[in-house]
Amino acid sequence: MIVAKNIHKHYGEVEILKGVNLHIKKGEIVAIVGPSGAGKTTLLQILGTLDKPLKQQDYELFLNGISVKDLSDKEVSAFRNKHIGFIFQFHQLLPEFTALENVCIPAFIGGKSKSETEKRAKELLSFLGLSHRENHKPSQLSGGEQQRVAVARALINKPAVVFADEPSGNLDSASAKELHELFFKLRDQFNQTFVLVTHNQELADMADRKLTMKDGIII
Repeated sequence: MIVAKNIHKHYGEVEILKGVNLHIKKGEIVAIVGPSGAGKTTLLQILGTLDKPLKQQDYELFLNGISVKDLSDKEVSAFRNKHIGFIFQFHQLLPEFTALENVCIPAFIGGKSKSETEKRAKELLSFLGLSHRENHKPSQLSGGEQQRVAVARALINKPAVVFADEPSGNLDSASAKELHELFFKLRDQFNQTFVLVTHNQELADMADRKLTMKDGIII
């Protein structure tokens, strides 16, 4: 599912990633943990094609059997929309749109029809226990509900992998526990792959594998 070899990243003179290697299988839930500044979010952004590794290094990055380094910027954008879902610490929902409309946005960007997209979005919101909230705007939803809408949005295009950066970091303990259990429910029902960056020890311990980063490498 994901194969990364020799991933390096510098910001100016600061070396953030120092040759990261990893292999993640389809249907795995993998937690990436470590202290702040270890390079976790940078690695997640590179795996998710939001950033690029250092070109001077001879690296490899395969997602869903496709070599990302061989794609143009336009092709990477299309690949990301089709194959990758994202969940962030702050839900990043657009405040002027309803829950249903927020979930639909990635599918509309991907050129899918309105009827097909809304049907899929309603199915996801129902699965996540939000069918009664689909016409509410983010400001009318609780923090846990907002994050579940973000999960539905991440899943709308049936991505090969979902990357989550501190997905429960902004939630109370009850909502966080509910969200963590949801990831495993989605994996069990849809064989969904998740890569999670988290400081939440409970979530990390639930994962199939826990990768610890320190000083820009996986130890």
